[in-house]
Amino acid sequence: MFLDWLPENISTYGGEIDSIFWMIYYITLAWFVVTVGALITFVLLFRRRDGRRAAYITGNKLSQAAWILVPTVLVLALDLWIDFRGGDAWAKIKLHVPPSELQMQVTGKQFNWEILYPGPDGRFGTADDLQIDNELHVPVNKVVGVTLKSKDVIHSLFLPNLRLQQNVIPGREFQAWFQATKTGVFEIPCTELCGFGHSGMIGHLTVHTAEEYTKWMKEQWPSATGEAILR
Repeated sequence: MFLDWLPENISTYGGEIDSIFWMIYYITLAWFVVTVGALITFVLLFRRRDGRRAAYITGNKLSQAAWILVPTVLVLALDLWIDFRGGDAWAKIKLHVPPSELQMQVTGKQFNWEILYPGPDGRFGTADDLQIDNELHVPVNKVVGVTLKSKDVIHSLFLPNLRLQQNVIPGREFQAWFQATKTGVFEIPCTELCGFGHSGMIGHLTVHTAEEYTKWMKEQWPSATGEAILR
């Protein structure tokens, strides 16, 4: 039910991330029900009544302190469980990175995403490099490696459908990757408040079929072939 609130997942590792959200949602829901249920029960059981004096509880007995200690231990155990489950997803996304079949650079600046394609030679810093603002084009089912940079302030690249979000800081480079499993056009917002034009800093991810991507490449590099960049 709660996962219907999330954008459509088109990422190979999105399922692992969604499972963590699923677990957090339902743990939080269960804890909310228990907490509110206990509050309502205590209000009804210990409400003011004629002939009953209020009890002064100091909390210096173990049986009394248990009302605090037991929930604390439960919250800690649940938190460690979430961390443990999240560790597998973190390792898959951050540690076990597959070889890239396509590489590109994304640079944040106020208030655009500068997306640099390496051209048919597959290398950056050569004459056939192509920069397109706010338009990220990739083929479906290909591993895409992304080098992230910032020219001015902190930005945050967010591809919600790919379950990818990464802050970028001036002076540093960050590496990310994704593999889209479905074609279509998807939004790329900036999720870090980066100035007065932050709300307008929106790009688009276009996931092509292999044939469509080859056609798009030939429009950008007329002499290129589909295999020239996918190496």
